[in-house]
Amino acid sequence: MGRVFVLDLDGRSYGCRLCDTPLALADNILSRNFNCSQGRAYLFSNVVNITLGPQVERMMMSGLHTVEDIFCCRCGQILGWKYVLAHEKDETYKEGKFVLERWRIADNVEEELNLDAQAGSSDTDNA
Repeated sequence: MGRVFVLDLDGRSYGCRLCDTPLALADNILSRNFNCSQGRAYLFSNVVNITLGPQVERMMMSGLHTVEDIFCCRCGQILGWKYVLAHEKDETYKEGKFVLERWRIADNVEEELNLDAQAGSSDTDNA
């Protein structure tokens, strides 16, 4: 198979729950309103450090789609799927997008500090 090279992501990201391999930036989330058989899922515009399974026809809640399952390139866990082709005209916006099942990914999204909210902030007006 060869050596696996993993891309690091700069910024708020999500990773594989099993091995913490970086998968996608929080900025690449297109929708948090997706569902899978095990619960919630997120739709992403771009995902890295994955391998793709074979194309299959799958009947989903939104109709028939051609999809490829997504696997972590490091540990092999199934993570979700990639939409290859939507057979319903109003579903074509999903083509080329990725769905990561929420329970299979870990938040590497750190809370951002709001430095302006700290006591003694210098943005007060002393007249």
